[in-house]
Amino acid sequence: MHVLLCEDDDLIASGIAAGLNAQGLTVDRVATAAAARGILAAAQFDVLILDLGLPDEDGLKLLKQLRGQGVELPVLILTARDTVSDRVDGLQAGADDYLLKPFDLRELSARLHTLVRRMAGRSVNLIEHGCLSYDPSSREAFLSGQPVDLSRREQALLHALLHARGRVLSSEQLKDCIYGFGDEVESNALSVHIHHLRRKLGSHIVETVRGLGYRLGVAGKDLTSEDCQ
Repeated sequence: MHVLLCEDDDLIASGIAAGLNAQGLTVDRVATAAAARGILAAAQFDVLILDLGLPDEDGLKLLKQLRGQGVELPVLILTARDTVSDRVDGLQAGADDYLLKPFDLRELSARLHTLVRRMAGRSVNLIEHGCLSYDPSSREAFLSGQPVDLSRREQALLHALLHARGRVLSSEQLKDCIYGFGDEVESNALSVHIHHLRRKLGSHIVETVRGLGYRLGVAGKDLTSEDCQ
């Protein structure tokens, strides 16, 4: 999961980023509404964590603008504003969830997974695809009932493909899902992760669509979807 964190407090932001990174999430952080607009125009994210007390403008203004532009990105407001009217204003402005500071990182992570799950139209965390099952919250993958050890990047790649549900994703879209803006990415890094995923989950798990990118294929070595039933 690729998270955009819009928070101007350096200490809070570093704590959130470290905590979510430890749970396998990729986090990019900005400190202003203007920076959030810029990065949202340049990269794809799965969810936005939005503080309301930003230095350049109120976070609600940014949220209303995004919704007015048709941006459907799930948004979780993370703020110290704790009155009922504050929460109502945030939700009516287009927020999908509202969490008060101080908070527990485990609850924040669980809420983020829930938002992304709902966006994908799923009622449970577990994603099943033929012989393959994957739980983004626990980061556990099973192939024909057997556990598969995936690296953090491989998990992010698999989650992106499962979340796309057969849609073709370009190389840049997949890199946005796997890496943060500050990460150094080797030119062949994506190819290496795809190779490892194919080795562990079957040669057909990632299909190459020539000239366009990649999409989810059949899980399991030399298996068809019928073989996994």
